[in-house]
Amino acid sequence: MTTDRPTPDDLLKLDNQLCFALVTAARNVVGLYRPLLEPLGLTHPQYLVMLALWERSPQSLGEIARELALEPATASPLVKRLEAQGLVSRARRDGDERVLDIGLTAAGRALRRQALQVPEQVMARTGMSVAEVAALRDALQDFAGAASHAEPARAER
Repeated sequence: MTTDRPTPDDLLKLDNQLCFALVTAARNVVGLYRPLLEPLGLTHPQYLVMLALWERSPQSLGEIARELALEPATASPLVKRLEAQGLVSRARRDGDERVLDIGLTAAGRALRRQALQVPEQVMARTGMSVAEVAALRDALQDFAGAASHAEPARAER
């Protein structure tokens, strides 16, 4: 008689770990995007900043950081590099000098046309359909939301 119930030892196998699958997938996804983004002159984190700005520009540095789940101190150097490339501009917000607004330049808006091919190329390289990619994305977003609301584990004494 066989059972589908994993043994305690099975639960500790590396290949059965959700955390390992996610880290491996993340590394592979970034590697998949790298050659697609190089012609655009973007790294993967810079691409994410540009995606946020292509949806809504200008945005404050804090808004971009929140949207990308980054600390502002991490987003700031990304924005500075994009500014050095001439893709974005940084300016203090009228009426509130504490807020740094990030906006697209003409070159940043024009780059969007080139970037339109990236999602199609990702699907072509993975052999996944739009529906399959959407289902995976939705499952990952659901998991990320559940994990962010989970009670932190406490060390037992």
